[in-house]
Amino acid sequence: MDVSLVNPFIEGILHILDTTALVKVKPGPPFLKGDNTHNGDISGLLTVDGDLDATVAISFTEKSILGVVSAMFGEEMTEINEEITDAVGEISNMVAGHVTTKIGELGKKVKVKFVKVVAGRDKEILHTESGRHVVAIPFHTTKGKVLLEVCYSDQSA
Repeated sequence: MDVSLVNPFIEGILHILDTTALVKVKPGPPFLKGDNTHNGDISGLLTVDGDLDATVAISFTEKSILGVVSAMFGEEMTEINEEITDAVGEISNMVAGHVTTKIGELGKKVKVKFVKVVAGRDKEILHTESGRHVVAIPFHTTKGKVLLEVCYSDQSA
């Protein structure tokens, strides 16, 4: 997996959470994820089409998303509800836009699209069926944990 194509997703999360919610984010060491277990309470799912074919999940623990959205809205959020679900979709959309621009600057033509929000720990997140592993990058924030999962195959290779 080409790290230069994963970095825009990392940068996107750092930038969007910092600018929209003033949440400081620190990435942890990446690891290969070996199953489809949902490692958060709510996730935004993205697809990448074009020169790259990928699926991406941005997963939040309940604590982290409530803290992020509380900071975004300026009011305390206490439960995962429709407002939280909408906010996860909006955060995912903003990351998608950031990534589309950054990968384009690398000379690749891609369209990163928000697909849906998945809520609940009992859900599975199914990634691109390319036989490749999913790279996961944990983030520690001032509000809680976030996990980025990226699975792609390079069609131009």
